[in-house]
Amino acid sequence: MESLTFAGLGVSAPVAGALAKAGIEAPFPIQGMVVPDALAGMDILAKSPTGSGKTLAFGIPLVERLERGGPTPSAVVLVPTRELAAQVAEDVSAIAAARGLSVAAVYGGVPIPRQAKKAASADLLIATPGRLEDLCQRGAVKLDRVTALVLDEADRMLDMGFQPQVDRLVARVPQNRQTMFFSATLDGEVGRLARAYTSHACRHELNTGSETVTDIDHQFVPVTHESKLSTLIGLLEGSTGPSLVFVRTKHGADRLVSKLRAKGVEAVAMHGDLQQRARERALQRFESGAVTTLVATDVAARGLDLERIATVVNYDPPEDGKGYLHRVGRTGRAGRSGTGVTLVLGEQQADVSRIAARLELSDEFKEQGMTIAPPRLVYRSKRGRNSRW
Repeated sequence: MESLTFAGLGVSAPVAGALAKAGIEAPFPIQGMVVPDALAGMDILAKSPTGSGKTLAFGIPLVERLERGGPTPSAVVLVPTRELAAQVAEDVSAIAAARGLSVAAVYGGVPIPRQAKKAASADLLIATPGRLEDLCQRGAVKLDRVTALVLDEADRMLDMGFQPQVDRLVARVPQNRQTMFFSATLDGEVGRLARAYTSHACRHELNTGSETVTDIDHQFVPVTHESKLSTLIGLLEGSTGPSLVFVRTKHGADRLVSKLRAKGVEAVAMHGDLQQRARERALQRFESGAVTTLVATDVAARGLDLERIATVVNYDPPEDGKGYLHRVGRTGRAGRSGTGVTLVLGEQQADVSRIAARLELSDEFKEQGMTIAPPRLVYRSKRGRNSRW
């Protein structure tokens, strides 16, 4: 069977050449699904996880369909976080330059005047909802001639409470536009929004075959309060590449970084209280390899498109299965293997075991001698409220 190529998908020689120069020779599955329909101008509903190559799945059609010298902006990509905005802009800029198009990213934490000038003159605008709405209200950016709109990681935008802003921004964009909607799920409220924002959309779902990423070695390690830090250090020292460590709180991230540095392990923190310049500096040190351990909270890590994470450690266990998949899914991406380790205190074993059971990871949980707790029993009282036995 002949292998799929970008040229075979209808991608132009300049864009295919820019991809090859970046080391991208063949399409990822989600790109093979989406690109032909998107190039034809169809609306898109795509269910695809982070790390599957979805940025180029919408980036390539946007760049191919935009005309140099058209209205600015001609296309808008909405993303949930400033880190993802910067990452998407970086990923798309090379192929946009191949067609003489300009790209700008706008997000909070950066002075507005500097961003406003770039946003107003960009062919393709990558934005977080809050900052873009602010620019529109100031009259710095107009969306009335936008021909293509992308909502990337739409489920996370919904989870983070951005729906009102997204609704208002969508209302500013012409109805006769192309819309591409990318999300890790298309069920429930996310699915309703997807249908509301699109028209006669082509639906594509990347089937990973399992809810849990299969290229990840899942480990659950019992620890005590006294052994927790030393266990983490051992995991970091044994990692084959960069490590991402999740904690529950902002203060917890700072405290853990201080403890690691005191033990000779260089690490940086990532959380919502950091100024944008400090966040960018921490990410730059981590991505350059100057620091191999990044300690982050869930909110701060949303949208981070970090490559080649070898090990994810849940220093503090996640709240639920969705949180587990979001965290551990930072590794084992784009065909690479990875390791996800959850440190489990005695008092946390029951709750973590239930998460493991729901994700069909019971065998991995029991390998360390821990047992799976029975599901919580729920009864309905006469007043109709759920209660636990």
